[in-house]
Amino acid sequence: MSDPVFWETLGLTLRVSLLSTLILLLMGVPLAWVLAHKRFWGKRVVESVVLLPLTLPPTVLGFYLLLLLGQNGPIAQVLGFSWAFRFEGLVVGSVLFSLPFALNGYREAFRGLEPDLIQTARTLGAGWLRVWLEVILPLTWPGILSGSILAFAHTLGEFGVVLMVGGSIPGKTQMVSIYIYDQVQALRFDRANQAAGVLLLISFALVYLVRSLEDRWKSRTPSSVR
Repeated sequence: MSDPVFWETLGLTLRVSLLSTLILLLMGVPLAWVLAHKRFWGKRVVESVVLLPLTLPPTVLGFYLLLLLGQNGPIAQVLGFSWAFRFEGLVVGSVLFSLPFALNGYREAFRGLEPDLIQTARTLGAGWLRVWLEVILPLTWPGILSGSILAFAHTLGEFGVVLMVGGSIPGKTQMVSIYIYDQVQALRFDRANQAAGVLLLISFALVYLVRSLEDRWKSRTPSSVR
C-alpha cells in the first residue's frame, strides 16, 4: 500500500490494541480469579456488568463513554480534562469493549486449574505470591495468553465504540476499521480492499495462534490427562 495515512493509522491501531491488552491483563486476571473461585454478594451483578458489551450495541457503549469523557462530562467537571477524541479515550473504550473477551479466557483457564494443587502448595507453607508464580501461572499461562491475544484481535477490528469516542481524525484517532469505512465512503475501493486485506491477514494469524494456545492449554489440564 502506498498511502502513508494507512500505515500511520495501522500504527495507531496497534498501539491502542497493545496498551489496551496490557491494561486488560493487569485488571482482568485478578478479576477473573475472583469470579472463578470466590463467592460474594452481588457476584451476578458484577458478571453481568463486565459481560454487558457482548450484547450491547457498540454505538450505545460509545455514546455513554462520549458523555462520560466529553468536555461537559463528569470527569471533565471533576478533574478538568477531557479524553474524548483523544488517544486516551480510544484506550478506555477499547478496554471496556474487549474486557469480556479477555475475561472469558482468563476465567476458563482458572476454572480448569485443579484446586488440590493450590491446597497442597498452601499446606506445604507456600505463600500466595509463590503459589501464583510456581503453580497457578505455569499451568494457566496458555489460557491467559489466549484471552489476551483474543482481546488484542478484537480491538483491531473495533468500529462503533472508537468512532463514537474518538471520531475519525487522521493520525490522532482514526483506527484501521474507520479508515476502511472512510475509503468506501469516498469510493476508493482499491485502498479499502488493501487495508481490509492487511487487517484480515493479521486477524487470521492471531486467531490461529489463539486456537493453538487453547489446544496446548487443554492438553496440560488434569481433566484431559484423565
